[in-house]
Amino acid sequence: MFIFTSLPTHRPPIMGTHYMVASGHYLATLAGIRILERGGNAVDAGVAAGLCINVLQPDMTNVGGVAPIILRSARTGEVVTISGLGRWPKAATLEVVLARGGGDLPLGVLRSVTPAAIDAWLTALERYGTKTLAQVAAPAMELAADGFPVNRFLHDNLARAAEVIARWTSTAAIFLPGGRVPEVGDVLVQRDLARTLQRLAEAEGAAASKGDSREEAIRTARDLFYRGAIAREIVDFCRAEGGLLSLEDMAAFSVRVEPPVRATYRGHEVYGCGPWCQGPVALEALNILEGYDLRATGHLSAETLHLIIEALTAAFADRHAYYGDPDFVQVPISGLLAKAYAAEWRRRMEPRRAWSEMPSPGDPWVHEGAPAVAGGADAPAPKNGPIEPDTSYLCVIDAEGNAFSATPSDGVLSTPVVPGLGLIISSRGYQSWLDPHHPSCVAPGKRPRLTPSPGLVMRDGRVFLAYGTPGHDVQPQAMVQVLVNMLDFGMDPQEAIEAPRLATYNFPSTGHPHAYHPGLVRVESRVPEEVRGTLAAWGHKVEAWPAWMPSAGAVCAIRARWDRGRPLLVGGADPRRLAYAIGW
Repeated sequence: MFIFTSLPTHRPPIMGTHYMVASGHYLATLAGIRILERGGNAVDAGVAAGLCINVLQPDMTNVGGVAPIILRSARTGEVVTISGLGRWPKAATLEVVLARGGGDLPLGVLRSVTPAAIDAWLTALERYGTKTLAQVAAPAMELAADGFPVNRFLHDNLARAAEVIARWTSTAAIFLPGGRVPEVGDVLVQRDLARTLQRLAEAEGAAASKGDSREEAIRTARDLFYRGAIAREIVDFCRAEGGLLSLEDMAAFSVRVEPPVRATYRGHEVYGCGPWCQGPVALEALNILEGYDLRATGHLSAETLHLIIEALTAAFADRHAYYGDPDFVQVPISGLLAKAYAAEWRRRMEPRRAWSEMPSPGDPWVHEGAPAVAGGADAPAPKNGPIEPDTSYLCVIDAEGNAFSATPSDGVLSTPVVPGLGLIISSRGYQSWLDPHHPSCVAPGKRPRLTPSPGLVMRDGRVFLAYGTPGHDVQPQAMVQVLVNMLDFGMDPQEAIEAPRLATYNFPSTGHPHAYHPGLVRVESRVPEEVRGTLAAWGHKVEAWPAWMPSAGAVCAIRARWDRGRPLLVGGADPRRLAYAIGW
């Protein structure tokens, strides 16, 4: 007699011993697998999947957008970040931007910064990959040239933004073919984007045919984009549309390969990108939570959820006060991530009373070993704002211990496609501030404070977890909750991802005009009504989300265990959206 038992999750955890890919679109995941099957490493596969995400999720990502990366190299043993984030043009003073935008940051190329995603992909491939650009870009070129079926998520996003898309002929020609939103199952073709990728691959091939090394040939392709004909086409269009980008801005730009920020949690090393994005938020919140016995208070209990909300609110208060491009502002990152500083926040938190508004920031300078820097953002006032454009995510781990984690972003819904190229010029400037006192205020050459913030976790010198999510300011919140589910409550990645989630909005959002909803917490309805009622009684302004809310993030994660000779890789992908994990 067979006894069948139900799975604890909607999807099974995907297990393998050779490699694992998880991403925001199943076809991108499959593309990463194709590269791994042809001998590529995790970085090769990650770049291939990332380029496919740029094709498959044009509503949320673009090769002309952003792509912050954190990776671990098995060859060197180091964890590094690649700051796939553009910079404001040199002409973009605050005064000029305010004058041209009428005191606003309107849709269009005024909010454009230098494209960064393609440089991030090429830098990762050149330094840490093994394949050529032509090899890893082949799946993306195929999907762009031949097309792919439109899914419900893409259809709905295009439908919501149809009025904006129609403003720009170049964008509407691709994404509103025949003047209508593509239906589910229609094939979406992006021939100009395919040709742009092909031009880069041909430049690489020409350099290789002259005897250049793989790395030199990749740099030749990069030069075509940032110093050659493609750069001129981008700048000419931007200027014609009233933007500020110049050839000098393009030629001077390059992403940075930088050390990550780091914290520890329950014996694990948790890494993130620096304060040019919101990566440290998750680390600071985990530092605060480490001082509590969450296992004792219980999973999804009011006590545990309250502590998570307040720890995140504390970290967001510090984000608002201190984060910005470290090339322009002094960020007390060592102080913010000090254990003693986390203890100070715990003393400010009350176990059964919520902050009704964003608390004042702490004083991390004491733990920085440096004098405090004067200045800071003005106190926020409550305000509403539009729904911000979203993003995607992907991660890869291979049997050698290479790990790749990236959060590409910047879709076609707020700035026009460059005719003939099929790409946008990153609209990430909308995440800057027009407040001259804010550390993330607009300035020439400055990077906006970015929401995309991929993560990586190590244990005992080996990769333990690659993880991340789309979701604007929800990103570090979903990541913290997934890590707590795994490290405090022993869940596998799929269980941790599928568990009910919440998000606080008790801080100004990153995107202009920086909506702020004091005390607001949105909670998926699968959290018991009694628990939601208790949170409300403690002062949280609780709103119920649907049971499986896409706005709660779409986490992908791959866990690795190395005690069997070969790794045991377990992948998880969020059913809240289109994410899928595949491994072998």
